[in-house]
Amino acid sequence: MESQERVQHSASFVVVDKLKDYMLLIKFTLSFTVVFSSVISYLLAPNITFNLVSVLLLLIGGMLITGSANAINQIAEKDTDALMKRTAKRPVANGKMSVGEASVFAAVTGAAGVYIIGEWFNWTAAMLGLFSLFLYGFVYTPLKKVHSISVLVGAIPGALPCLIGWVAATEEMSVGGWALFGIQFLWQFPHFWAIAWVAHNDYTRAGFKLMPSDAGPTKYSAIQAVIYSLLMIPVGLIPYFIQMSGMVSLIIVLLANLFMVWQSIRLYREMNVQAARRVMFSSYIYLPVVLLSLLADKVAGV
Repeated sequence: MESQERVQHSASFVVVDKLKDYMLLIKFTLSFTVVFSSVISYLLAPNITFNLVSVLLLLIGGMLITGSANAINQIAEKDTDALMKRTAKRPVANGKMSVGEASVFAAVTGAAGVYIIGEWFNWTAAMLGLFSLFLYGFVYTPLKKVHSISVLVGAIPGALPCLIGWVAATEEMSVGGWALFGIQFLWQFPHFWAIAWVAHNDYTRAGFKLMPSDAGPTKYSAIQAVIYSLLMIPVGLIPYFIQMSGMVSLIIVLLANLFMVWQSIRLYREMNVQAARRVMFSSYIYLPVVLLSLLADKVAGV
């Protein structure tokens, strides 16, 4: 009896351990953040009311597509991931998961996610999802070692979830979807450059070229974060001017944008990791605050 319990406990441990590996493979927290923006964009579309089944299917389909893209990324970067402290525990990098297993997982989840979005919503949204997966996994990922323009390329699949959610609701790539795309597109530059600043030594060791300056964390890199934070201000006002949102969210979005500008200016003035970390954490807060404020206005009927 005791032996049987040990076997069951061991089997449970193996299952939990494997589940953790897959959570790392899909970068669960990052994937959920990306899909969150897609769901909010779906709910922001006109004539859409909350439907639990639709929201769950969009969430599942989006997680499958994003998880597939992240798995492809880890397969391609297994050797460089092993060199960096922040990524060394990823399952393909540390050898806990074979390239073959990860590849099958990426193919199955990617196909399943595209199918779910296409069948339940529409195939325009599904094809945007497939395009996003391809761009992230097969263009952005290898480009990271070639040129810093990879950040610009990577910002496209990073912002497409907003457009995907909007198109899933409306079947149109209309101005509202592009406004949300623009907000998330510009947000990624100060966000990602702050991460690259904090992890500069790791990224350099792995051969990634992610900072806007080849010299790394310089005044030029910091001023780029300031510029893109400033560009976020007019783009953040678009939802108000196209009557997607009201005065309350306008004020919240404006304050959030000014806060990002201030943190980027502090980075330019202080030029240290602590200031970059403040930009990074501010950007984590920025996106949910902005998207939820837009949604709150819609729910309130403003």
